[in-house]
Amino acid sequence: MSFDREAVLKLAEKYDSFYLYDERKITESINALKTSFSGVEFLYSLKSNPHHAVLKCVADNGFGIDAASAGEVQSAFECGLGKDKIYYSAPGKTEANIRCSIDKSVVIADSVSEVERIEEIAEKLGITAEIGIRINPDFTFAGEGGVPAKFGIDEEQVFENLPRWKSFGSIRICGIHIHSKSQELNWETIAAYYERVFGLAVRFRDALGGKLKFINFGSGIGIPYAPEDNPVCIEKLGVKMTALLEEYGKEFPEARFFVETGRFVCGKAGVYATRVVDKKISRGKTFVLLANTLNGFIRPSVAQMVLCYTDEDKPAGNEPLYTGRDAFEFIPLTDSEETETVTVTGNLCTATDVVLKDTLMPKMDCGDVMVITNAGAYAAVLSPMKFAQLNPPKEIFRTVKGEYVE
Repeated sequence: MSFDREAVLKLAEKYDSFYLYDERKITESINALKTSFSGVEFLYSLKSNPHHAVLKCVADNGFGIDAASAGEVQSAFECGLGKDKIYYSAPGKTEANIRCSIDKSVVIADSVSEVERIEEIAEKLGITAEIGIRINPDFTFAGEGGVPAKFGIDEEQVFENLPRWKSFGSIRICGIHIHSKSQELNWETIAAYYERVFGLAVRFRDALGGKLKFINFGSGIGIPYAPEDNPVCIEKLGVKMTALLEEYGKEFPEARFFVETGRFVCGKAGVYATRVVDKKISRGKTFVLLANTLNGFIRPSVAQMVLCYTDEDKPAGNEPLYTGRDAFEFIPLTDSEETETVTVTGNLCTATDVVLKDTLMPKMDCGDVMVITNAGAYAAVLSPMKFAQLNPPKEIFRTVKGEYVE
């Protein structure tokens, strides 16, 4: 992964640890999606990186927001996005969550009881709320049979309850949301999933007896992490989606078709930089200690922890905390031609604060800077920055003009 070495070193004079997000790379990913897909709108997955400058960038480029909390709804609303651009989908919404979001977003019901809760709230408010239903489909991303899930309402339950929901006076079901997986790299797998979602949408539309205003296909588009990973062929996926829209689009003359971006927009657009704060030798083993590792960028530490509990060559991912082996590059910004075998840790009082074990690397000394890649999405948001009350890393957005925004 390329990054601006001089920019990182300059910022490191001021900060011991920080994230650097590159607007140019974010817009390149945005434009790749726009160019490849026709007739599709995109919802930025705000939970992946909610930095205010990142949010403004994606909003200015015309993307809507997939919000996973009432707080994210409010952030998107304050950014100037209208209700038709904010889709609030998450399990376990409280009455307070729904009340404060129902006028700012399209709320996506995640359970049978939530549909009823939205109906009661809308009735008390004296409104008719247009809502979506998140469906746990009777198929997986790979095309197998349906599985139990925390997210959404089982397809069978949806069709069983739909007649009753249609009789409610204060809600109107106007769309569906299906999201079965993230971080898929095979474009054909994603395309086949899109086709199954279209089939479900037709069945739902027929049972509803009305027109759908939107179909949200969820995410699924991943990014390459390990050296052997190949990126999703966005161009071929877009061609296939265009063909599906030509085939199914006439079934939904008033519908908008959404794809969530997941980590695709920002994942490769950020790096994490941290300084070597100490170095020691213990019984012949060399330890390099960095500022804010587990409590600054938790995912590399989680990867090491997973590998402690398995002998598998490729342990299954558990997104977004763990993707797989070799998901990050560790790049010491040193000109030393010497190498040494080191274990790289953080400065927390826990043995799990480790990012590399017994790895041959260029020699590092106190004050040197290390860069960790693939830090643009699901990085700062997941990390326990209050652990031990250390100073948290800064998040910095670099604009296309070369300005820095905190």
